[in-house]
Amino acid sequence: MLVLKSLDIDLTQSEKKTLLGFLTLYSFFTIVILLFISFLYYSFQKDLMLQQKRASMQDYSSELIFRLKDLHINFDKYKFYPRDENFNSAIYDSDRKLIFSTLESQNVDFNSEVYTTDSKIHFVEQPESYYLGAKYVVLEIKDDLLWFENLKKEIALFILIAFAFMVFFGYFLLKLFLKPMRDALHLLDRFIKDTTHELNTPVSAVITNVEMIDIDSLDEKLARKIKRIDTGAKTISNIYEDLTYLTLNNKIISQDENINLSKIVRQRVDYFKTLADVKKIEIKTSIKEDIFIFCDNKKISKLIDNLLSNAIKYNKVKGQIKVSLQENSLIIEDSGKGMSQTQVEQLFERYTRFDKSVGGFGIGLNIVSMIAKEYNLKINVQSQEKIGTKMEVTWQK
Repeated sequence: MLVLKSLDIDLTQSEKKTLLGFLTLYSFFTIVILLFISFLYYSFQKDLMLQQKRASMQDYSSELIFRLKDLHINFDKYKFYPRDENFNSAIYDSDRKLIFSTLESQNVDFNSEVYTTDSKIHFVEQPESYYLGAKYVVLEIKDDLLWFENLKKEIALFILIAFAFMVFFGYFLLKLFLKPMRDALHLLDRFIKDTTHELNTPVSAVITNVEMIDIDSLDEKLARKIKRIDTGAKTISNIYEDLTYLTLNNKIISQDENINLSKIVRQRVDYFKTLADVKKIEIKTSIKEDIFIFCDNKKISKLIDNLLSNAIKYNKVKGQIKVSLQENSLIIEDSGKGMSQTQVEQLFERYTRFDKSVGGFGIGLNIVSMIAKEYNLKINVQSQEKIGTKMEVTWQK
């Protein structure tokens, strides 16, 4: 996340997840590669240490074999197995059965000439002659592990430096990958700003003129046409306001005041009634009088608009919408398609759309989430597929 901040990029939630996933995967493979290289280096250093020890243990072995030969010849005279303070030893017959041992570790690997086990270094040799019946001579010395301690420091320093370099390299790689995406987003952002600017005047003119028409005085056929124009204009107007909010969000100065939420909810329900009528959706309201909230009028209206718009958009024909306003909560419940739990978890991500058959850009609920966070509003979503969705907005007095 520090890399993302240093790039000075304003990313959406989905983009952040994508980039975080890339960084996680990149870091994981970097660590795996560094550990693999470290293991190869460890194996090389261990083999080098064993070869160095092999030379001295070869001398010890030659000395022991000489003493075994002397004991073999003069067994009646000595009858004592030769010992040395520099090493422990053991002899085995051709069937690898123990004849005599002073080893601390009794597990012997006869297939290896020199190896380590239990902090001990073992050396296995086969004498030319079977003195005392010994086919195998095994030597054991202590491993002080100094080589391993030094090796750990070297590997730790290597991993630290290499990982820092790879992160530094990944930073520039990430900038390289992000540049075309950011350029495309800047072009899209400019296109949205230009488009919304051009839409404002004609849409406002259509809505204003439609509202001035006395629909009740028209014949039924013409009235239906006017209502369709009104519905289309309001749909475009709502999209325009959403796009404007996104493009100007950082520049919008909130005009917070104590506003009558009851009045605003009624106004917004009336505004969307035309859209609901197209799908023959019945809107039932239970609005308590004189509920006040301290916030920006336009922003709370935008929050309500997007909740109502979604309740209509994803509802079924001849469905229902229940709007309830109480002391500390606003509930908008529909009888629409509903969502799975996975979809509910992704509901407020920008550009998220679960049904491509309906219009929209997937930005409405993202705006709802932004406004809710600004005013510390809590949003609880309950949804069941093919039953409907209940959106509850709560706040503290």
